[in-house]
Amino acid sequence: MQVGVSAAGDSAAGENPFTPKGYLMRYWKKQISNDLPKPEFLLNKASPLTAAQYASFSKLAADQNSLSTQLPDFCSKANLLCFPDLTPSLEKHSDNVNFASYNNKNFTNYGTERLGHEDAFKSYSDGDNLPVDSFRRYSRGSAGHNDKFTSYATEGNVVDQSFNTYGTRATGGKGQFNNYNDQVNVPNLRFTAYSDTGNGREQSFTQYTTDANSGDQKFTSYGKNGNAATNEFNSYGNNSNVMGSNFKNYGDNGNAVNDTFTSYGTNTNVPENNFVNYGNQGNAATETFKNYRDQSNVGDDKFQSYGKNSTGGEVSFVNYGKSFNEGTDKFTGYALNSTDTAVDFKTYGVNNTFKDYTKQGVTFSNYINESSAVTASLVASGKKANKWVVEPGKFFREAMLKTGSIMPMPDIRDKMPKRSFLPRVIVSKLPFSTSKITELKKIFHAGDDDSSMTKMLTDTLRDCERAPSPGETKRCVASIEDMIDFATSVLGRNVAVRTTENTQGYNSTIMIGEVKGINGGKVTKSVSCHQSLYPYLIYYCHSVPKVRVYEADILDPKSKSKINHGVAICHLDTSTWSPGHGAFISLGSSPGKIEVCHWIFENDMTWATAD
Repeated sequence: MQVGVSAAGDSAAGENPFTPKGYLMRYWKKQISNDLPKPEFLLNKASPLTAAQYASFSKLAADQNSLSTQLPDFCSKANLLCFPDLTPSLEKHSDNVNFASYNNKNFTNYGTERLGHEDAFKSYSDGDNLPVDSFRRYSRGSAGHNDKFTSYATEGNVVDQSFNTYGTRATGGKGQFNNYNDQVNVPNLRFTAYSDTGNGREQSFTQYTTDANSGDQKFTSYGKNGNAATNEFNSYGNNSNVMGSNFKNYGDNGNAVNDTFTSYGTNTNVPENNFVNYGNQGNAATETFKNYRDQSNVGDDKFQSYGKNSTGGEVSFVNYGKSFNEGTDKFTGYALNSTDTAVDFKTYGVNNTFKDYTKQGVTFSNYINESSAVTASLVASGKKANKWVVEPGKFFREAMLKTGSIMPMPDIRDKMPKRSFLPRVIVSKLPFSTSKITELKKIFHAGDDDSSMTKMLTDTLRDCERAPSPGETKRCVASIEDMIDFATSVLGRNVAVRTTENTQGYNSTIMIGEVKGINGGKVTKSVSCHQSLYPYLIYYCHSVPKVRVYEADILDPKSKSKINHGVAICHLDTSTWSPGHGAFISLGSSPGKIEVCHWIFENDMTWATAD
C-alpha cells in the first residue's frame, strides 16, 4: 500500500458523477494506468461543490462581474480563502469599559479626551483564522489617563490588521500595549501612530509580531513630537520567519524625551528590514537602541538616520547586526550634524556599509567587519546558534536514512489555511496572470494595493510566472486534474503520489525504522508539489534532476513503536544552490559538495513511479 493512501479512497467511486469529485475520479482512472488505491489525503482537497452548485458557479465564472457579486457565497460553498467585507463601524466609547473580547469589526473611537481613570482592552480578535480589523483611535487627547491593551489579534492565520492611532496628543498618564499579532501566520500589518505628540506621558510596547511567519508589517510613527515623554519598545518582529518590516519615525523631534528600543528583528530568518529615522532632531533627548538584527540569518537591512540633527542629548546604540550568518546591511546617518550630543556605539557586526556618521565625539567600542570574527565570538561565548539557521532535522544527509538512526524531526505541520481546489472548468474561466491583477482584485474584493489579498495574489502569480531554475521543470496547478497531467507528462502514466502519513514526531527526536528506496533506491525522476497561498488551492509542482526518494517508518526512540511513515527526497546535485542556503549552513558544506535530504511536509507531496 502506498504512503498516504487508503483503500477507502475507492469509496469515492460512488460519488455523483456530475460533481467535481465525481469527474475527478473518472479522470484519474483514465489518465493513470495502475489500479492502486487512490490517495485519500489528495481526494479530500477536491472541490466540495454539489452538482447544482458546480453548474451555477461555472455559469457565474463566465461573467466575472457576476461571480464577484456572489463572492461570500462562492467562498463559503467552495471552501476558499476570502476575507470578509467589513463596513465602517461608527461605534464610539468614552465611558469606563473593560472589553473582554472584540472580533472582526472596525473600531472607530475609544477613550478620546478621557480625563483620569483607567481603561483596559483585554482581547481583540485573538485566535481567529482570518482576522481583518481596523482600530482608528485609542486614548486620543486624554489627560492623566491610564490605558492597557493586553492582546490584539494573536495566534491568527492570514492576518490583515490596521491600527491607526494610540495615545496621540495625550498628556500625563501611562499607556501599555502588550501583545500585537504574536504568533501569527502570513501577517499584513499597519500600525500608524503610537503616542505621537504626547506630553509627559509614559508608554510601553511589549511585543509586536513575535514568532510570526512569512508576511509584511509597517510601523509608521512611535513617540514623534513628544515632550518630556518616556517611551519603551521591547520587542519588534523577533523570532520571525521571512518577514518584511518597515519602521519609521521613532522619537523624532522629541524634547527632553527618554526613548528605549530593546530588540528589533532578533533571531529572524531572511528578514527584509527598513528602519528610517530614530531620534532625529531631538532636543536634550536620551535615545537608546539596544539590539538590532542580532543572530539573524541573511536578509537585507537598511537603517537610515539615528540621532541626526540632535542637540544637547545622549545617543547610544549597543548592538547592531551581530549576525550568525551575514546578509546585506546598510547603516547611514548616525548622529550626523548633531550638536553637544554624547554619542556612543558599542558593537557593529557583520555589515557592508556604514557611512555618514558624525566625525566628532562618536565612540565605537567594538567594530567587527569580518564574518569569521563574529562566528568565532559566538562559538567562544557558547551562544546558541540561530534557530532558523540550524533548525534541527530540516536538512540531513542520505546516510541518516538507515534503520536505527536517531535524528531530530523538524516541524512538518502544514501552517497554510485550509482550502480546496476549484473544478478545472471554473479555473479555466478565471484570470491567472500579473497582467490581469486588476480583474483579480475585483473578483476577490482585494481592496487597496497593500491589502493581504492583493499581496497574496501578486506573490503567487509572480512565483508561478518566474523562469525555472537550471534543470527544473515547473508548473503551477489549480486542480487535481492539472496536477495529474503535469505528473504524468514527466513520469508517465504508471505513477503514485506519496506524502508523510501524519505529523507525529515533529519537533522531537525520532528513530528510523524500515527504509525503502523508490525505484529500488536508484536515481529517479519525481515531481514534488508544494502549496502556495492563494484564495483557492494552488500547488507549485516541479521536477529537478538527480534525486532519490525514500519511504521510512518513523519510530518512538524509547518504545520503538511506529508513530509515522515518512517520505523523504534526497537531492544529489546541489551545484546550482545558493552558498547561503540553510542546508549548507546547518550541514557545514557548500554547493555541489554534498547531497541534501529533507522530509515531505504535511499536505505537500511527491509523485514518482509506482513500485
